[in-house]
Amino acid sequence: MKYISTRGGMEAAPYSAVLLEGLATDGGLVVPESLPQLSAAQVEGWRSLSYPELATEILGLFATDIPRDELAELCRAAYAPDRFVSERIVPLVPLAGEQGPGEIALVGLSEGPTLAFKDMAMQFLGQALEYVLAKSDRTLNIIGATSGDTGSAAEYALRGKDGIAVFMLSPQGRMSAFQRAQMYSLTDGNIHNIAIAGVFDDCQNLVKKLSGDLEYKREHNLGTVNSINLGRISAQIVYYFWAWLRQTDAVPAAERAGYEVSFTIPSGNFGNILSGHFARSMGLPIRRLVLAANENNVLDEFFRTGIYAPRSAAATFATSSPSMDISKASNLERFVFELLGRDPQRLSAAWDELERTGQIDLRAELPRFETEFGFQSGTSTHADRLATIRSVFETSEIIIDPHTADGVKVAREFVEPGVPMLVLETAKPAKFPEVVFDATGQQIGMPEHLAGLLDLPQRVTDMPDDEQQLRSFIAERAV
Repeated sequence: MKYISTRGGMEAAPYSAVLLEGLATDGGLVVPESLPQLSAAQVEGWRSLSYPELATEILGLFATDIPRDELAELCRAAYAPDRFVSERIVPLVPLAGEQGPGEIALVGLSEGPTLAFKDMAMQFLGQALEYVLAKSDRTLNIIGATSGDTGSAAEYALRGKDGIAVFMLSPQGRMSAFQRAQMYSLTDGNIHNIAIAGVFDDCQNLVKKLSGDLEYKREHNLGTVNSINLGRISAQIVYYFWAWLRQTDAVPAAERAGYEVSFTIPSGNFGNILSGHFARSMGLPIRRLVLAANENNVLDEFFRTGIYAPRSAAATFATSSPSMDISKASNLERFVFELLGRDPQRLSAAWDELERTGQIDLRAELPRFETEFGFQSGTSTHADRLATIRSVFETSEIIIDPHTADGVKVAREFVEPGVPMLVLETAKPAKFPEVVFDATGQQIGMPEHLAGLLDLPQRVTDMPDDEQQLRSFIAERAV
């Protein structure tokens, strides 16, 4: 399989090459030339596989330039039992009292080392990047932006890796104390934390500016592990198939083919739900992909109106689900590329319109959002989060984090009779103890293996929103 750019200006490249690039060479996003198509029999044949084995099968459809036995070893290392709390890696947890007209269950994606769903893709990406760099005798300087969980997941996956340095940008004062401690307490020499004066979108814009400067990018071997990296998107596809297989384990074999489930996905940068869109396009029987936004609900507005209008940094709210405090979703470009018939000229014209007017008008395509692609969306507020965390705790004795609460709140609005609704869990509630206490009155203790985390000394460089200062910082420390 080869990969092309949404902007049409990049020569088709293999998986290993696009892992190292992040952004396409023409400033667009990398997408497969075409998605693999799977039959019901093929998917059914994966039912007995472990998570690493399933990852090997699905990623093998994308990473066709990596020998299968070596890919299998990368997946075994990424999803080794000692890296995850649950033996199943990704457990499904039904919510009591949520059956109503259709069952709601949580897809447990936060069992990894940093207690967030980003571990699911980042653990694989860490293994794959080190493998590709060793094969090509290259080094890589990762530049990334995080609104909360991407940073720690990337740093824990890449700490101490040969030939890799990480420069992770985060917004000053916009993450929880737990999230800051996870990142800033790392002392590995190849990890560099940079706190930018601004919001996540400012961090993301800096990453895009440096990644879009091909001369600087090549001189300093820049890459990215944000969700604009195709490796992240492909690895996330795995857990959609895993969740469908586990949800249908109890369904009679004769009824499994075409058995539809829906997913609700808390979304900020659109990468996680995009992976679900790819899984659906590959043939997985997904009825609905429900996007759950917080108060920064630009994406909800887009899927309801057909108008995409990102907000300024000043208009981006600081909320109690901070990892979704994003107003400009990088991965939306990949979906719009599909929406516009995979036409690079139409895509480029749409982004020129965005640059010129501050919005993209796709109202003519709005009917297709749901009928063809299965998308629906909703918004959750702080009051909704507290009420949802409280109600789930009272009915199921399960405590969920505020981002997952956004998902459950919106999922309840779109449950259909006879169609299971699977909510993608975002993080462990221990990362947000203040919100959990406000909602339930419960004091959440730190997981045993992270005891003392908040007391560790922290190492971070504060920096203004200054592109030149960031360039100099990276140039001085690049490997």
